[in-house]
Amino acid sequence: MKDYAQIVKVSEDEKSILRQLIELYEYDFSEFNGADVNAQGFYGYSYLDHYWTEENRQAYFVKADGQYAGFVLVNDFCYLVQENARSIAEFFIMRKYRRNGLGQQVARLVFDTHKGNWEVLQHGNNDAAQHFWKRVIHEYTNGDYRVEDVRTEYWEGKGMVFNTSAEQVKGDV
Repeated sequence: MKDYAQIVKVSEDEKSILRQLIELYEYDFSEFNGADVNAQGFYGYSYLDHYWTEENRQAYFVKADGQYAGFVLVNDFCYLVQENARSIAEFFIMRKYRRNGLGQQVARLVFDTHKGNWEVLQHGNNDAAQHFWKRVIHEYTNGDYRVEDVRTEYWEGKGMVFNTSAEQVKGDV
């Protein structure tokens, strides 16, 4: 596997680039959530501006060999872990870059950047995401994670809970 993944914090003046990538993501995700575009032809993302106004949200571009290849949105809004945890709010790798190890490299970079308790949710109808995250998190944690059913206000699925700290004590998550 070639090591060419990079995550780069999105600056506020790059918001329009992220907005366009989110539209591609929302298009892909409409297969699972049934979303339609609005009257202007956009899916929209309600929380985009929050990534520059709320301290506990981070937006990253995913780059592969210097090219935009997706994005990752991280925040502290969790359903399963009640305190001091991070969550992958959105994770998107463009189709061209999928199935070659880039997503796994990106996930590792994000987990290494934000040490501590994590929760990663997957929509119940998104089998590919469930398979991907199970493989990535199992490998990253050497199998030290738990899976729980989760119900959000919009969908049901699975949530994986784990810790990325080197000094992790079993049972602290």
